[in-house]
Amino acid sequence: MPVTLSDIRAAQRRIAGGVYFSPCPESIPLSEITGARIVCKLDNLQRTGSFKERGARNALLRLTPAQKKHGVIAASAGNHALGLTYHGHLLGIPVTVVMPDYAPLIKIATCEKLGARVIVQGRDFTEARAQADALCAREHLTYINGFDAPDVIAGQGTLGLEILRQVPDVDAILVPIGGAGLIAGVALAVKAVRPRVKIIGIESTHTKNFAAALRAGKPVTVPRRATLADGLAPLTVGPTAFALARGRVDQVISVGEEWIALAILRMIELEKTVVEGAAAVGLAALMAGKLPELRGRRVALILSGGNIDPPVLGRVIKKGLVHDGRLTRFTATVTDRPGGLAALTRVIADCRASIQDIVHERAFGGTDVFAVQAVCTVETRDHAHVATLHRALKAAGFSVAVLNGQ
Repeated sequence: MPVTLSDIRAAQRRIAGGVYFSPCPESIPLSEITGARIVCKLDNLQRTGSFKERGARNALLRLTPAQKKHGVIAASAGNHALGLTYHGHLLGIPVTVVMPDYAPLIKIATCEKLGARVIVQGRDFTEARAQADALCAREHLTYINGFDAPDVIAGQGTLGLEILRQVPDVDAILVPIGGAGLIAGVALAVKAVRPRVKIIGIESTHTKNFAAALRAGKPVTVPRRATLADGLAPLTVGPTAFALARGRVDQVISVGEEWIALAILRMIELEKTVVEGAAAVGLAALMAGKLPELRGRRVALILSGGNIDPPVLGRVIKKGLVHDGRLTRFTATVTDRPGGLAALTRVIADCRASIQDIVHERAFGGTDVFAVQAVCTVETRDHAHVATLHRALKAAGFSVAVLNGQ
């Protein structure tokens, strides 16, 4: 069935009190680094850490008494599973979730803690969905699609209505795209109420499901690639969501993984906010210079989720530091005689760089038995500082090879 503005307004009334009306404050530091006038819709502050609660609760409340009794099931990489599990628990509805192998551990553990039956199976979303469909038929469960069910799309659209209420002068809203349920709901709500507002979809270069669908004129399967934005990787957009969004989205762009990592780092440093990769793509696009026309305009970033595994976050921070020029790795050929390593560290110290790690490589360091390769990981201020350090090392007679592409 089609989704209308009336459906979204009804969903807004239905989920009121059960889903957090998240704040949408202005960000001075993000505005300074992007040139746009940034506000952040903080749906990462929902109880389960993402916007998915909106659609999940609306869909659960729309079930018949018999459906509620038998329970529901969904395939999800995490956030839809979390939202469904949490609100199923609150409403007394049994929930089963099938999660693909790459689902973050924090999301699996939280679903289990909230009482869901969790099945981890499938190399990708398609395989997880097949398992869910089999269980659905065998156990007479109701399948709730996390990005294509009309009730879910209507629930996600409430986020768009909230932004219009909170930021009356908004010029553009940057929306992450995975299965397209969020952008379908937001675009429908916003364009119906304030059609001048630009709706811009953002994908990772490793997903690009919506862009592929636009080229083909219909949803198509995109092979999965590893991405920081795991929430944007369901392999295809939903047909209902695509039909609703394609004529209402003004622009779709993609952004590289290195920019997503840097955006996560910037959110931590400047906003003191932890977001997952999918939530960082809007800021990443602005920082990468993909949207110069938004300079000086009021822009809303939808911070769609904050569920990122701590080990992954640690690696992301390091990758962000490398991309930012604040962490560099290189090899320097050093004499294996007394004072060789001291001379190297002296040059690094004189450049006001900080050594994080040094490893000596003797066996594979070349034919000169009186020389070693020192593999150095060094903290620096920025790319200019890295270049200054490398020039100083070469001027001091060290042969330097950069290991991180700088």
